[in-house]
Amino acid sequence: MEIDPTSRYISRVTHGTVALILAGGRGTRLETLTEWRAKPAVPFGGSLRIIDFTLSNCVNSGIRRIGVLTQYKAHPLIRHIQRGWSFMSGPLGEFVEILPPPQGAGTGQAYTGTADAVYQNLHILRRQKPEWVLVLAGDHVYKMDYGPMIARHMAREADITVGCVRVPRDSARHFGIMDADGGGRVTAFVEKPTDPPGLPDDPDASLASMGIYVFSRQFLERELEGDARDPTSSHDFGKDIIPRLVAQGSRVFTYHFGDPAATGYWRDVGTVDNYWEANIELRNVVPPLDLYDRNWPIWTYQPQLPPAKFVFDEPGRRGMAVDSLISPGCVISGSTVKGSVLFNGVSVLDRSIVEDSVVLPDAIIGAGCRIRRAVIDKQVYLPPGTVIGEDPEHDRARFHVSERGIVLVSPTMLGQGDDFVPPRFQSP
Repeated sequence: MEIDPTSRYISRVTHGTVALILAGGRGTRLETLTEWRAKPAVPFGGSLRIIDFTLSNCVNSGIRRIGVLTQYKAHPLIRHIQRGWSFMSGPLGEFVEILPPPQGAGTGQAYTGTADAVYQNLHILRRQKPEWVLVLAGDHVYKMDYGPMIARHMAREADITVGCVRVPRDSARHFGIMDADGGGRVTAFVEKPTDPPGLPDDPDASLASMGIYVFSRQFLERELEGDARDPTSSHDFGKDIIPRLVAQGSRVFTYHFGDPAATGYWRDVGTVDNYWEANIELRNVVPPLDLYDRNWPIWTYQPQLPPAKFVFDEPGRRGMAVDSLISPGCVISGSTVKGSVLFNGVSVLDRSIVEDSVVLPDAIIGAGCRIRRAVIDKQVYLPPGTVIGEDPEHDRARFHVSERGIVLVSPTMLGQGDDFVPPRFQSP
């Protein structure tokens, strides 16, 4: 019986798979958004975290054995996973386990590369004995059924299958870039090239790795053990493992995310501009990423908050939001929000205007502010009368301004440390 490649299906291949999510990276191009949190823990889409997309893809694909490899500023990520992803059934062999670098006498060190991170957790794979290992990046926003990719890997008898997507050539330097023959076998792979090669049918595009790899477990173990003994290796999948496998003629194949079996949405949110754009897209009438899709829900931890509230209906003092996402716990008090995304617990006070902006949880926009094309970090307090997004030079003197003019504001830029209490919450 044929399986419709456009349908989502759960088969024995996903049940026989363990997923390892690489979630230890900082993401320096996000500037101060990753000052106190790893990139996968950065809030996204009103009430989610970036890692929720990878975890939800696993669960929705039928993969219920998941390890999350953490390292940089891991506490916010660990706390989120413990709160939001503890519903797996232990008696059924399901788990989401947090895997920091092992520690102890004579063992363990910080992960030195993506391959080393998996190598230091080979004991998990040997204990679970999966047929296939799915290695995933935890810092992209996308919806994908991993089942067809694993099935394709199995059908081709591949050593490794690399998820790939077309990207504009001028941004391809941030990815692993590959060439493949007509059968999908990878013929060349280079990590983050300064001059990325174009595609034969489109010189302005390159074929980029999504940071998604399928391995047969025993093959992966052998390669990682050999790599660990190589003193010249940086112990990274993109820099060392995959280029070496391609060079020695191993069966390395691509899996195009544009295949009919894929859902078609994938975003690298590794820069302030990309992060802002991916969030702002959600305000569209028909956004490219459907967060309301009940057939492919994005799971997360949701704090218990009251509904969003819009108060006052007076001339010049009307609480309203247009073409925006407003999350639970928000209070729009006599202010206007247009084309923006407000995360949980945001307050916008009297006669302020927020336009084309992304405001992270528990931020407070003081009275009489004008905020345009900005990303306001979690728990920022903007004093009354603050103006952002109208004078680029003034913004640069105080905050970070991206290439496209998006203004990023964090608590440290305003001198607001952990002990800072916004005026309206201070005791008299």
